[in-house]
Amino acid sequence: MRAWLFCCFIMSSLIFSAAIRADSDWSGDWSGNITAVSAYVSRGFEQSWGQSALQGGAQYRYAEHWFIGTWGSTLSPYFIEGGSLEWDFYAGYANAYKGLDYQAGLYYYRYPGARSSATGTRYDYGEAIISIGLRGITLAYALTVTPDYFGFNSASVGQGAGLRSRGSGYLALDGALELNDRYTLKVHGGQQTVRNFSDYGWVDAQVSLATRLYALDLALGYARAWNTQGVYRRYTTGVPDGAGVLHVMDPIAGRWFLSVGWAF
Repeated sequence: MRAWLFCCFIMSSLIFSAAIRADSDWSGDWSGNITAVSAYVSRGFEQSWGQSALQGGAQYRYAEHWFIGTWGSTLSPYFIEGGSLEWDFYAGYANAYKGLDYQAGLYYYRYPGARSSATGTRYDYGEAIISIGLRGITLAYALTVTPDYFGFNSASVGQGAGLRSRGSGYLALDGALELNDRYTLKVHGGQQTVRNFSDYGWVDAQVSLATRLYALDLALGYARAWNTQGVYRRYTTGVPDGAGVLHVMDPIAGRWFLSVGWAF
């Protein structure tokens, strides 16, 4: 099922790119990528539950500064109930002024079929993201603009009454250091706050070494996150699999990952 959904996503992305290129009224650039990763880690959370993941996306840039795109990844239904694919859509504006890069965009994260059977909560959410960058260092902030951030509300968390998580935020600092003409060291640090549910916030860090071999982009990295309240140590959807087994893990524990990608 995951492979079928991902194939549909890739085909849609390629059709999207081809359609834009074929439209003579659009004068711009398009790009895309396909990547295989040993573990899908996002903001410190491993969403592939100890398994590998397939990822890919396509982006179109118009009039040099405007962009629109889509990106997706397979993930585990043990991480998000009923989910096997993350499918994102985004659009925004990017420019530079005296060596300072800046960007603003809207991002929407879809999890087709994912829904909590206990509360009916869906996990889709949207963010407004702004960033500034200088000499390989980028500072970004993502603000949740939909009623919930990744399904956090009173029903799903079991706290309060009628509380939602709009206004949650993620602050990230990323850096890229070119060690030589072949290798780049990338470092990342981030902090997620969950509005009205402060116990569920966390900080995360990641470091990776990237290189290019022929037409492939390779990276080896390590990522983990920390939550002071320990609410993620025995993370589970609460729903047993077909064999009656309840899958439990710590998705923010430290882990190594390897990625192999092709950009086009």
